[in-house]
Amino acid sequence: MTSPAFETTGPGRITYLDRLAASDLGRSYKRRMLGELGVRAGQIVLDLGCGPGTDLTALAEAVGGAGTVIGVDHDEAMVETARTRTAGLPGVDVRLGDIHDLALPDRAADRARTDRVLQHVADPVRALAEIRRVLRPGGRLVMGEPDWATLAVDHPDEALTRAYTRHVTDEVIRNASIGRQLPRLAAESGFAVPSVLPVTPVFRDPRTADRVLGLERTTRRATAAGHFTEEAADRWLTHLAEGPFLATVTFYIVTAEVPAGA
Repeated sequence: MTSPAFETTGPGRITYLDRLAASDLGRSYKRRMLGELGVRAGQIVLDLGCGPGTDLTALAEAVGGAGTVIGVDHDEAMVETARTRTAGLPGVDVRLGDIHDLALPDRAADRARTDRVLQHVADPVRALAEIRRVLRPGGRLVMGEPDWATLAVDHPDEALTRAYTRHVTDEVIRNASIGRQLPRLAAESGFAVPSVLPVTPVFRDPRTADRVLGLERTTRRATAAGHFTEEAADRWLTHLAEGPFLATVTFYIVTAEVPAGA
């Protein structure tokens, strides 16, 4: 089954990030992350996994002319796009780099952020240790990550929902439960964790949900991996497209700080 409610072809990484940032959901959680970051004029701020530069302009405005924003991403296409988009912004420096091994001296930055990055990295603990190394005492890190194990999609056949979620958590997302793990991992890395904010969007429209979740594309991959039969996949997608729809997933915004005396 291919429903007009769902995309069958992925939009491309940059297009996907752009449209998520432009959505009501994206604008809302990004505002909350920026508020938690508490950037002040003149600070040095790191956007780790900056992608195509989605958040660099807002950070540059926050630090002002005396501050510096350093965007780091491991993907050359993302870095080139971010550089193009921020070419007219003084104080913005976009670099190709690895979050596990940042080319920055100890205690170099006042603030850092990661936005849906740690769910994909090879070693979140090593990444957190590296971020702590480059933050000054009193420095702050704000992380935003979904917890894909909280993904809930309503369907009359709950076994199909479990099969879909199991595919996402076991085979699609490398660190699928990172959202709930972040406070513990940050504390074990030497951060204080003053704030954990859960954000749980509720999707009632299948087209809106599909633009974030890629429902049909993920279902077809789950079928190829043996989680669905073709008949079950068609039944699953038909109900999602035509029946009353509801899906949720919890996104955690975690604030971590380097102790002032560290």
